[in-house]
Amino acid sequence: MDKTLLLVDGSSYLYRAFHAMPDLRNADGAPTGAIYGMINMLRRLRKDYPSACMACVFDAKGKTFRDDLYPEYKAQRASMPDDLSRQIEPIHEVVRAMGWPILMVEGIEADDVIGTLAVEAEKQGMSVVVSTGDKDLAQLVNRQVTLVNTMSNEKLDIEGVVAKFGVPPELIVDYLTLIGDTVDNVPGVDKVGPKTAVKMLTQYGTLDGIVEHADEIKGVVGQNLRNALDWLPKAKVLITVKTDCDLSAHMQSICDTLAQKPEDREAMIAFFKKMGFKTWLRELTGEAELPASDQSAKTAPAGAPQGGLFDTPPADVPRQYETVLTEADLERWIAKIDAAALTSVDTETTSLEPMQAQLVGISLCCEPGVACYIPVAHHYQDAPAQLSRELVLEKMRGWLEDAGKPKVGQNLKYDSHVFANHGITLRGIEHDTLLESYVFESHRSHDMDSLALRHLNRKTISYTDVCGKGASQIGFDEVAIDKATEYAAEDADITLQLHQRMLPQVEEDTGMAHIYREIELPTAVVLQKIERNGVLIDPDRLNTQSNELGKRMLEIEKNAYELAGQPFNLNSPKQIGEIFFERLQLPVVKKTPSGAPSTDEEVLQKLAEDYPLPKVLLDYRGLSKLKSTYTDKLPKMINARTGRVHTNYAQAVAVTGRLASNDPNLQNIPIRTAEGRRIREAFVAPEGSVIVSADYSQIELRIMAHISEDENMLRAFAEGEDIHRATAAEIFGVETAAVESEQRRYAKVINFGLIYGMSAFGLAGNLGIERAAAQNYIERYFARFAGVKRYMDETRLEAKARGYVQTVFGRRLWLPEINSPNGPRRQGAERAAINAPMQGTAADLIKLSMIAVQNWLETEKLQSKMIMQVHDELVLEVPENELVLVREQLPALMAGVAQLKVPLLAEVGIGKNWDEAH
Repeated sequence: MDKTLLLVDGSSYLYRAFHAMPDLRNADGAPTGAIYGMINMLRRLRKDYPSACMACVFDAKGKTFRDDLYPEYKAQRASMPDDLSRQIEPIHEVVRAMGWPILMVEGIEADDVIGTLAVEAEKQGMSVVVSTGDKDLAQLVNRQVTLVNTMSNEKLDIEGVVAKFGVPPELIVDYLTLIGDTVDNVPGVDKVGPKTAVKMLTQYGTLDGIVEHADEIKGVVGQNLRNALDWLPKAKVLITVKTDCDLSAHMQSICDTLAQKPEDREAMIAFFKKMGFKTWLRELTGEAELPASDQSAKTAPAGAPQGGLFDTPPADVPRQYETVLTEADLERWIAKIDAAALTSVDTETTSLEPMQAQLVGISLCCEPGVACYIPVAHHYQDAPAQLSRELVLEKMRGWLEDAGKPKVGQNLKYDSHVFANHGITLRGIEHDTLLESYVFESHRSHDMDSLALRHLNRKTISYTDVCGKGASQIGFDEVAIDKATEYAAEDADITLQLHQRMLPQVEEDTGMAHIYREIELPTAVVLQKIERNGVLIDPDRLNTQSNELGKRMLEIEKNAYELAGQPFNLNSPKQIGEIFFERLQLPVVKKTPSGAPSTDEEVLQKLAEDYPLPKVLLDYRGLSKLKSTYTDKLPKMINARTGRVHTNYAQAVAVTGRLASNDPNLQNIPIRTAEGRRIREAFVAPEGSVIVSADYSQIELRIMAHISEDENMLRAFAEGEDIHRATAAEIFGVETAAVESEQRRYAKVINFGLIYGMSAFGLAGNLGIERAAAQNYIERYFARFAGVKRYMDETRLEAKARGYVQTVFGRRLWLPEINSPNGPRRQGAERAAINAPMQGTAADLIKLSMIAVQNWLETEKLQSKMIMQVHDELVLEVPENELVLVREQLPALMAGVAQLKVPLLAEVGIGKNWDEAH
């Protein structure tokens, strides 16, 4: 610790923090994102690299010798964004309060200060850790100097530099001189990139060696090198970090001047209060919340719920947690919950997999602070005698299955599965804190530990606290019962307290209250039934497909070898890059963060437009993913007890309200390729039944018509026209009957593209036309559908003002980046603002359909059952004797869940398997 100097490239990090963080602001509306990122980085550094000597180095204002040497130095850099410049002084203030010495030396760049300090520290026998994201500083690395980047978790010692750049640290200056530094506007040799620079340095040793042999280097590279010979010496000086700057006026010695100082606790408390950094404030003071005057502090768009929900912190509730080990105590608690207005219930189990989980214990709470834990299956040496699982469940069955006994929990869908595994149907689900949080603040985390800290100022006992983690983790049934009681009873207690805090906020807004009570709560009950029903899979058919895919992949592999001119690993980005950019000389579309040419999906798609090998690799990757994700994996996921595959539908994930399917994901099975569609053939109906698929037709466009109230769009849907044909007629100025297939295809791309915020550039790429032509189509579209243009413009403004948009039914869709100073992030949020109300409303509609269909199936006492929900589609397994009724009623049920300004239309397909039905 005493022999390490820790240096932070503050100027590099404040820019990176500014662009990496979302648009955070305090109660006064002042930007705080870069400040937050900087503090976070410094805290992490102090923990990971403890040191007695340290400094945070920033660039001082004004020119340096490089500006005099080369007036164009950094000339292309845009002026500092206002939101960043407003954070510079506060950053300096908090860095000092944290005990970090700050160095800003007039006339000397931060890099040169760091270089000089590093060399001086080496002379004194110290090791040096430089925290930076600047590649220029790699030239300082040696056995005593290491670079770390806390944002990318990258650590560069000598070997790390060689691995990243292809040359050792002593050649970094030569390397950068050849390729240039676009950030600082220092040109290199034209057309010389990282690969070529490494190749030249490997062959000739140094930049001087390359210059000496410039006449021998052939081709365009050789000519460009010779053209740059007069420039290279100056470029090398600009790129070289100075290590001999005079810092005597600013410091006496490293160990004295740069000694770590104690944190100024009072200054940091005042700073965190001012900035609204509640978690860090809690760490320092233990205070529950900010003072009342600071309660509006927020780190998201105007109006977004942040931090705690209330103006005053909750009172600390005394805890009385009881372990129930006798029948008498169990009877007493059953009497208590039987009389309670609302009871919080939670289960502890052997597994997180709902269909496999076996009950280990139950926790209950019907008044804050008073809770119990009923262990039923803890197995460890000297474990006390427990009531049997069978006895407890039989005695509690009446209450658990009574719809008139209101219950609250955190994700009761999971607990419902646990009880169902033991033959009990959980009824009376009145509230769910997971869904309360999801409806109120969809953009935040919804796990109980986060909710407790955010809304109750309570740090809860975590699962890993009681079970450990990694290889040494134990099952909950091995946890000591006294320890398990503290954990499990707290869960039930905290859940009840969270409900009491959150529900009033949800019910303050009629839209949110409707979403919570009429959509999310009943949807959770239906989802549990769908998950439990599962879907029948034909493993033999999948095995056959898997073998066929494997053979096809071998054929593609052979074709790829022929196109490449040699064998290579089709799964190796490194080998693919060598084939593409060295052997075949394909153009570099984009680079990875390390500077290597990228071969990701986007690059392959672009190159496939002009070259055969990238297209072949795309085909290979597509088949490989199908094989590994579905045809190989699905048969292994068949539940041994039910003979079916059971997915899990995550309800509180997507901000738009859409469901997410996982373990396995049944929503992402491709349908645009023949191989992808074939996988659906393996989703089959049992003997005597069929698969019925009901899908909303053009739902998002219908919602757009409803929201925008565009006359032409409303008319087309009202008259039952083909919306794409109607759009083509408007854009191309022809009669509907005269629309050609290509014109309809263009209109379809435009219809869907614009509601997803597609630009003229994107549209041109999708249609394969010139950008000007695409812009012309967009202008014609908006001229004909003026209501759509008006909706888009108004929605952007509304989102910026409120920080959210809403669905037709009142779901709030938060957009944390809508006012971000970062252009791409802000533009992404603006596109989301336009599309989210349509996606969100579609999600609400399909949930309402699920509820309506399930209620109808149960009312009619049918054997038909829903087995999947995929985007805007419901999939049912229907006995043949119920088919006529279901086929007749299903479209009407789905179309009747809401009255929009255009008719809803659901289309039904039938087959022995999902592919036939879809």
